[in-house]
Amino acid sequence: MKRRDVTAGLLAAGVWPAASAATSETDAASGVRAALERGALAAVSKLGKSGGFLDDPKVRIPLPGHLKDAAKLMRKLGQGKRVDELETAMNRAAEAAVPEAKTLFVSTVKNMSVEDALKLVKGGDTAVTDYFSAKTRAPLAEKFLPIVTKATEKVKLADSYNRVAAKAAGAGLVKGDEANVQKHVTNKALDGLFTLIGEEEKKIRADPVKTGSAILKKVFGG
Repeated sequence: MKRRDVTAGLLAAGVWPAASAATSETDAASGVRAALERGALAAVSKLGKSGGFLDDPKVRIPLPGHLKDAAKLMRKLGQGKRVDELETAMNRAAEAAVPEAKTLFVSTVKNMSVEDALKLVKGGDTAVTDYFSAKTRAPLAEKFLPIVTKATEKVKLADSYNRVAAKAAGAGLVKGDEANVQKHVTNKALDGLFTLIGEEEKKIRADPVKTGSAILKKVFGG
């Protein structure tokens, strides 16, 4: 009997694995890429529209911590409109920035290595999302900040807060992104974006059949 006939017989009997290691690796990479793209584009679509942040309590961007106390006093003094204006502008700025993530997300998906994909298939509930965040968060922040700045620069309260917070930061009273409204919004916009991508990943891992994607069923359904 020829060698290929023996192989064919073993395959038919279920003794020989139906897929080679190379094919399995290819499937794993395709599955992770599909999961990434599905989750990322779903999150961008949901957040990158009017009300995406503002109308969703889960991702709505709050005032910077040190501005919250001042805002309470402002409302008591009849200046609640200024506070509302800033909160709305912050969330609208995030909604305007998020669509910029789409191109970078797609590029990152395409460039993922097979080695990384194999690790992520067996990772935790948000392993794919965490990988994505590590690869794209910094460059996305650079893309988002100018858009957020343009969307909030006309709000006088934002400018006033930045001046006061800058002095407070110099004295060590305000730290990190909370010293600047625009950086605060950019950071929170990214938090919201990756939160939603993570939720999509959890759904895929929990019920890959429901996605309707053959490759996702194959890779995450085991």
